[in-house]
Amino acid sequence: MNNEINFQNNPLHGVSLKSLLTEIINHYGFEILYAYLNINCFKTNPNIDSSLKFLKKTDWAREKVEVFYLYEFKNLPRASSEQFSLPPRERIIPEGQTPGEPKALSLEDVERLREKRASKIAARNPRDRHRSVESIDPWANYKSKSKR
Repeated sequence: MNNEINFQNNPLHGVSLKSLLTEIINHYGFEILYAYLNINCFKTNPNIDSSLKFLKKTDWAREKVEVFYLYEFKNLPRASSEQFSLPPRERIIPEGQTPGEPKALSLEDVERLREKRASKIAARNPRDRHRSVESIDPWANYKSKSKR
């Protein structure tokens, strides 16, 4: 009985990855998805079949798309910290919260978002203040240590 309630309160239950992807691509397009999610399958050879193939193989990318679907496209309120620790397909939406209209997103908004992310990175690591988000390589230390 409890599982039935959980499925009813999960907007991703019964939604295939292909239909989810088709919905958001038809609404936003590949350019906006790449700009917001920074997943190369939306930039290099952007089509539903190749993106679907990549997302099925790559858990982190699929979860990123599912989170985008829930909180940007379905415009649901952000998950509680308890729910946030769960994968998107296991999250439960509290009763009374229903999906809304998709958020209006633009490439100009992406620039503001990137600047905000860059300032957060700079606040955490002052030596990176002069760098952009794209130029910061999170694996740089790992690469240099593995060459030793």
